[in-house]
Amino acid sequence: MSQAPAQTSRPDLPNADSLYETLERVLGQARRLGATAAEASADASRALSVRVRRGDVESVEFQGDRDLAVTLYNGQRKGSASTTDLSEAAIQRCIEQAWSIARLTGEDEWAGLAPAELMADESPDLDLWHPWTLPVDDAIDVARRCEAAALAVDTRIENSDGAEVDTREGISAYANSHGFMGHQRASTHAFSTSVIARSNDQMQRDYWYSQARAPADLLEPEAVGRRAGERTVARMGATTPATTRAPVLFPPQLARSLFGHFLGAISGGLLYRDASFLKDRVGETIFSPQVCLAQRPFLLKGAGSAGFDAEGVATVDRDLVDQGVLGGYLLSSYSARRLGLQTTGNAGGVFNLTVSPGDQDLPGLIRQMDRGLLVNELMGQGVSLMTGDYSRGASGFWVENGEIAYPVENITIASSLQAMFKGIVALGNDVDPFSLVRSPSLLIDRMTIAGA
Repeated sequence: MSQAPAQTSRPDLPNADSLYETLERVLGQARRLGATAAEASADASRALSVRVRRGDVESVEFQGDRDLAVTLYNGQRKGSASTTDLSEAAIQRCIEQAWSIARLTGEDEWAGLAPAELMADESPDLDLWHPWTLPVDDAIDVARRCEAAALAVDTRIENSDGAEVDTREGISAYANSHGFMGHQRASTHAFSTSVIARSNDQMQRDYWYSQARAPADLLEPEAVGRRAGERTVARMGATTPATTRAPVLFPPQLARSLFGHFLGAISGGLLYRDASFLKDRVGETIFSPQVCLAQRPFLLKGAGSAGFDAEGVATVDRDLVDQGVLGGYLLSSYSARRLGLQTTGNAGGVFNLTVSPGDQDLPGLIRQMDRGLLVNELMGQGVSLMTGDYSRGASGFWVENGEIAYPVENITIASSLQAMFKGIVALGNDVDPFSLVRSPSLLIDRMTIAGA
C-alpha cells in the first residue's frame, strides 16, 4: 500500500471580527489617500482532501487560503489589487497598488459602488455552517468504502479512477465606504468515485457523488459507490444509433446545464456587450408555459444562499420566468448602469435558481417520451449564448415503447436554446437539492440526434 503524505493540522479560521478589523484598516487608509469611495473583501478557507485508488491512499491534502481584494475609486477612475499575504506590509502594498491604478487609469462613467440605499441591513442565519472535524483516517475509510462498493457491483468493473473525500469551510467578509459591512460562514462536504468496466474490446466509465452543506445530509458512501458502479455497467454494449430527430430527456444533473445557459444569457455582462440572444426580451415568452424559474436566496443550507451580493446589495426573492415569460435580468450595479437600469442584487451571479417541478419521476417521463434519447453525459462546449446555437457530444440510452432499450454513445445532439426552451414538454419531480440550479429532469419535444 502506498504511503500517505505527512499529515499536518488544519489551519485555524479567523473570526468575523478579525476580518472586519482588516477591512476597516483598508477603508481608513483609502480615505487618507484621498479615495472618493472604496470597497474590500477578505476571505479565508480551510479544506481537507483525501484521494484513494484501488484502496491505496494517493494523496492527503490540507489547504488553507486567505486573500484580500481592494478596489479604490478616484472619481470615475477605478483601481483594484489583491493579495494572499495578509501581513500589515502586504496589505499596505495592496492598497497602494490599487490607488496607483485608480490615479492613472482612464475614467469610466459607469464605475462606482452600488447605491447606498440598496445595502443589506440584516444578515439572516441561513444554516450554511456545519464544520466536519473528520479525522484523516476516517476520511480515508469513507473513500475506501465508496470505491469498494462501486467495484463490487459487477465483475466487469475491473479498475477505478479513484474515490475522493473533500471537506471545506470558509468565511468571507465585505465592506465599503457606504458603511456597509457583512460576512458569511459556509461549509461544503462531498465524496465521489469513478470506476471502469471492460468487456471484450469495450471499456466504459462513470461516476457518482454526494454533496451537502452538512455531513449528516450526505448519502452513505456505499450508496454512492453502488450508484457509480450501476451507472458504469449500464453503459456496457453501447452502440451509435442512426441520425434522427426525436425527443430528448435530461436528468437533473444535466438539465441544470441548460438553465445555466439561460442564466448566462440574462447576465448583465453579456447583455451590455450585445452578446446575448435574450437581450431586450423581458416580457416575452421564451420558455414553454409550464416553466417557472425563481431566485430563492434564503433557502436554508442552499448551495447559493446569501443575504447580500458581492457589492453588499440585499438579495431578494425574484421570479425570473413566470409561465414561460421572462421577468428580468441578473445585474450588478456596473452592468445596470451600462444598460440604464438598476442593480438587481446579482453581483456575483444568481442565488439559488429554483425550477418549479412537475409531478412525474424519471421513469414516468421515460414512459411519456415513449421513443427518444435519455442523456447521461454531455461533452464539449458547442453552445453560443449570442445566437442560441446548441450542439454537444452526448451519450445515454435509447428508449423504445417507454422503456430503456440499450445504451448509445458517440452522438451529437443539436438544436437552438430558443427551440429547446420552448420545447420543454414536461418537468420531473426529482429536484437535485444541493445545487446552485435546483432543477428536476426535463423532457424536450425534439432535437437532432446525429449518430452513424
